[in-house]
Amino acid sequence: MGTGKITEKRTEEQRRAEALALLKHILDIPSVNGKDREQETAVYLAEYLKRKGMETRVQLIDEHHGNVIGVLKGKTEETILFNGHLDTVPYGDINEWNTNPAVCTEQDGRLYARGASDMKSGLAVMAFVLGELAESGCVPQKTIVFAGTCDEERGGLGAKEIIKEYPDLFPELLLIGEPTSCQAGVAQKGCIWLKLSVSGKTSHGAEPWQGINALEQGFGLLADLREELKREEHPVLGHSTLQITMAEGGIAPNMTPDRAKFLADIRIVPPLNEKEVLNRLECLMQKRCEVYNGGLAFVPEITNYRMPVETGPENQWLHRLKGFIGDDAGETGINYFTDASILLTAWPDSPALLFGPGEPQMCHKPNEYVEISKYLEAIRVMEKFCWYIAK
Repeated sequence: MGTGKITEKRTEEQRRAEALALLKHILDIPSVNGKDREQETAVYLAEYLKRKGMETRVQLIDEHHGNVIGVLKGKTEETILFNGHLDTVPYGDINEWNTNPAVCTEQDGRLYARGASDMKSGLAVMAFVLGELAESGCVPQKTIVFAGTCDEERGGLGAKEIIKEYPDLFPELLLIGEPTSCQAGVAQKGCIWLKLSVSGKTSHGAEPWQGINALEQGFGLLADLREELKREEHPVLGHSTLQITMAEGGIAPNMTPDRAKFLADIRIVPPLNEKEVLNRLECLMQKRCEVYNGGLAFVPEITNYRMPVETGPENQWLHRLKGFIGDDAGETGINYFTDASILLTAWPDSPALLFGPGEPQMCHKPNEYVEISKYLEAIRVMEKFCWYIAK
């Protein structure tokens, strides 16, 4: 009995060490979007999962981008899709970091590095648990597909390539390892990047009533749209938001600006969508333009759209996930978009859930970290979830 306990304890310690080593290695592979070769992380994960017994391959897109795809074949063609992104945002001001963001550093029960929360820890949880399942020789009831995607932080090249190659996948569940602090993520805001050009009329700065100030009109229009979008409130996500992220215009200190350009970041809650936002914007533009009898013009352009996503409280997969999390299980939502907003354009009837050990409030910030205890807790939950799928 004593020997059995020692063996079991040693095995658990070894598994813990391997799980941590996997995450640390992934964090040490730079994958900053637009700078590094994101496919290097894909290659490493493909090799890791292949050693564990999964079918894997790297889906090359271009010189810098590639996805990793792993398949654990089940007894049926029914499919569960696990997804996480390989890329990170830039480090920002290095002086604001207490550690080197390009190198994983362990301190006080945390791992610090860019991507620690968003979302290499979630990626590692999925890879480790699926690797363990494959290594055990288990043939799950349903087929589990692991897709580590590139370019999530920008245009979503990886997710688009997945649906291009697997348009008929139609997973029963899409589970994404984004940071939820080990809670069940049921909703995410959509995103619209709006480019707005404004044409007005110049005049002497001392006689502003003679002109039409393009800068003021643009600021006013976007403020009106912000208030308009606040009318909807989501029970998990709260209100939609709009912030102006760039404004450009003006000729001289003593001239009314007749041209202006704006960029706005809009985050929308369900049931809002691109069409509805544009319709509301059009109404607001018409009201302003009518005042000036053709002297004022707006030209909006959407440069990026990610739809909002939510899964209802009655979903069976959600109930299972919360059951495995335990008594402290709660439902949460995230304000940013994920690859679900692209993948579900191909499979709109697939429910999407979010679950990962990362801290949502640490995304894209200096001194990004993940709690080691939450990383290991996420592995515990995911192991139970995967064995349920395997039945």
